[in-house]
Amino acid sequence: MVGGMKMEFCCKDLKVGKCEGEKVVDGETMPLVLEPPSPTKSDLKSLLLALENNKDWFEQMIIKNSAVLLRGFDVRNAEDFNEIVETFGWEDIRYVGPAPRTHIYKRVWTANEGPLSEFIYYHHEMVLIKEYPKKVILFCEIPPPEGGETPFVPSFKVTERMMKEFPEEVKEMEEKGLKYSFTARSTQNDNSSMRGRGWEDAFGTSDRKVAEERAKALGMEMEWLPNGGVKTILGPRNLTKVFEGRKGRKMWFNTLVGMYGKELSSAMMADGTEIPEHVVKRCEEIIEDESIQFKWEKGDVLFFDNYALLHGRRPSLPPRKVLVATCK
Repeated sequence: MVGGMKMEFCCKDLKVGKCEGEKVVDGETMPLVLEPPSPTKSDLKSLLLALENNKDWFEQMIIKNSAVLLRGFDVRNAEDFNEIVETFGWEDIRYVGPAPRTHIYKRVWTANEGPLSEFIYYHHEMVLIKEYPKKVILFCEIPPPEGGETPFVPSFKVTERMMKEFPEEVKEMEEKGLKYSFTARSTQNDNSSMRGRGWEDAFGTSDRKVAEERAKALGMEMEWLPNGGVKTILGPRNLTKVFEGRKGRKMWFNTLVGMYGKELSSAMMADGTEIPEHVVKRCEEIIEDESIQFKWEKGDVLFFDNYALLHGRRPSLPPRKVLVATCK
């Protein structure tokens, strides 16, 4: 590394490419696209070797560019994807949250199995849990015939613009913190909903007492509902966060827009003060405006810095198969 933070691209095992929808944000290309250096080096073995030889450099690129895409390699299935994930030796982190997911192989899970017709709103993965992943890694086994993009947003841009447009409101939310509530229906999973995970599956137990203890460990309170469901209350939570090694950027590390005023969820200030609707609506516009619309190709492996990016899923026609691994 020469002269402060500027890290020049230097890696003979991978070649820089381009992809549709990429943006230059604050001098960095998002995502950084890495391709085989020559057509003979597109096999999985060559890729694993390239990653093995450039582990630290690759991790620095994820932090520098927030998103790194491996494209043009012969990555076929969950087993191949798992090998890529395991090359780095990053610790696994188990998904905790409302989305229905299925374990596929070793460290690999399905991404949200909720209906493809629905838009999964932009979020930092597991943002409400005390321990959230540092990296979210996605693999496209079957790209959708139409739609189904995984758009992502540089979180610090949202904070910047919100502070500029709503200095008073942002200050109040920063000082008070946020409180969220979320209702999980009764015990059975409901795949007809993106947040259809029943509490038994979500907490890995059918014992209410154990579920309460596990919820508490994750920083949540629970209220049991007469219909067998449960209301989870989380708070106070930060509006923004600054993470080490990311240029002091203030990330919009919350799920305010995604949970505000919904049928099964709510978001307010931690002391119960309502957040003005026009503030939330405008925030939604800013997030969309700052988004990078990423379109999948078969075999793509996309690494997100979960501290720096919000990500979502656009409505899609079937079939679409995207698998995920989350790392500490």
